[in-house]
Amino acid sequence: MADTKQADTEQSAGTDARAEKHAQRLARQITSFARSHGGSAEGQLAHIARGSIRIALVGANGEWGNLVAPSYEAARRAAELAGLTLHDDFDGELAAKVRTGRYEWSRMAGMQLGGPAND
Repeated sequence: MADTKQADTEQSAGTDARAEKHAQRLARQITSFARSHGGSAEGQLAHIARGSIRIALVGANGEWGNLVAPSYEAARRAAELAGLTLHDDFDGELAAKVRTGRYEWSRMAGMQLGGPAND
């Protein structure tokens, strides 16, 4: 019984260490994004699939991007490590900061506005 408990503890420690390492890697990517896009960024976390969390990022200059974390805890920890300001929703204040260009508009409206097909 003691061996099973010790194995569970070791497995949990290994899982925690991997999760922390992943969070640190994501935090470095968030920090790099912020540095490249005006010096700061804001974001929002959203479940996108089983076991996957999207970290939507909006830089100070309006550029945006996404990262994917393997869990909500990893995404939250990465945001914390990077000093990312998180919003509850991607609407209103945060959405108003996003800058889109011709490419995004052609991809979003494409065929309806005579833009390139999404082949």
